Amino acid sequence: MILLTGKVTSLELSNATSELSDKFLSFVDSHEGETGFRSLNIPSGGKAESLGTACTALAEDISFFDYNPAASCVLKNTEISVSHNSWISDSAIETLAGTIRFGNLGLGTQIKCFYVPFTEYNSFGDRVAGNYYSETTAAVNASYNFLSGYYFKGLALGSTFKAAWRSIPDYTDNDTDKIISGSGLAQSGAAFMLDAGMLVRFNFAKYYASRDPNFHFGISLLNFGTAFTGFGSGAVKSDDPLPSKISAGIFYRPVKRLAFTMDIKQPVNLQKFSNSEKWAAGAGVSLNCTQYFSVLAGFLIQGANPRISAGSEFSLGKAVMNINYTFDLTSSLNPVNHISLSLKAVLGDRGRAAKQASIDKYYGEGLKYYAHGNFSKAIDSWKKALELDKNFEPALEGLKAAQTSSELYRQIHDIQSLD
Repeated sequence: MILLTGKVTSLELSNATSELSDKFLSFVDSHEGETGFRSLNIPSGGKAESLGTACTALAEDISFFDYNPAASCVLKNTEISVSHNSWISDSAIETLAGTIRFGNLGLGTQIKCFYVPFTEYNSFGDRVAGNYYSETTAAVNASYNFLSGYYFKGLALGSTFKAAWRSIPDYTDNDTDKIISGSGLAQSGAAFMLDAGMLVRFNFAKYYASRDPNFHFGISLLNFGTAFTGFGSGAVKSDDPLPSKISAGIFYRPVKRLAFTMDIKQPVNLQKFSNSEKWAAGAGVSLNCTQYFSVLAGFLIQGANPRISAGSEFSLGKAVMNINYTFDLTSSLNPVNHISLSLKAVLGDRGRAAKQASIDKYYGEGLKYYAHGNFSKAIDSWKKALELDKNFEPALEGLKAAQTSSELYRQIHDIQSLD
């Protein structure tokens, strides 16, 4: 009886597996893999991958680089990060990035390198050459938050310029087993791209007290550019288009410790639009268990390879570490697992929090003076707040009210004097 139950369970599991595989097969993309510089599709790892790469609207840390270039101007802190993502077939991607903000201006730079061992064997099975195939991308970012104020948080616009180099090692002559000098360079390539992004943030269905907006909406255009190949004998435009895409996403934090992200992405073949790959979509959830520890999970559907991610993030002083595990589910349900690590140094906000504390202090003093009818001192306090931030709208409103009240009081006093 026990054996029979076991057989039935196995059969049911097999049927479920077959049905699930069939569903995934419907997502098979006939144009998958037709683009060059595929490493641009590989996430650097860290928090973004833990959230299923659904980060077009996420503007909380340095992971914005691969998703929306408009985010650097709204980050709270200066950050430096290093990431390692262990990919398939002994390949990996290493990333170093840094970002800094000056008021409403955000600047950043990133370099990432994808590499995989390359080993060549002759017809006798002897190893004749060994090196690495690699793709290295350098990026420079700038963004600005326009029209930012106390109520409207601004319209953030940004762009990132990228230059990439694909390095193919020299290979050997089949007859002599000797390395042909320059053979790899002839197949190596370069690419130049531009990312552009937009981000708006506001409050929506918010159930906690905070000045930070709890809803973000973002749109980005990624990897729009041209690739070249054939170096050594004269570079020519590559026949392989870059993995360009248009992405839109939302970020929503209904309560202080819980946040959701969602993205939809449409690849675009700039050389032949009809050959564009199918859409992809991702979603993620973040739960801040404590001030210093968070758990994250995400799901990404891209082609016939659904990807499930889980990670944790914890901070120790100015250091923040993320550990992520990703489970790729192919159409046959064979697992492909990835592990990524990232370490981020949070180097402070360049005095923005202290400045805001001073603004709040002057504003609070003005309210007290105004409540006691001391309009002149209220005006002085609110003017001091505006000297620190001319767009602090509560002080502007208070100043206008105090000036109106002061003028009205003067007129009443003049009338009483005439009587």
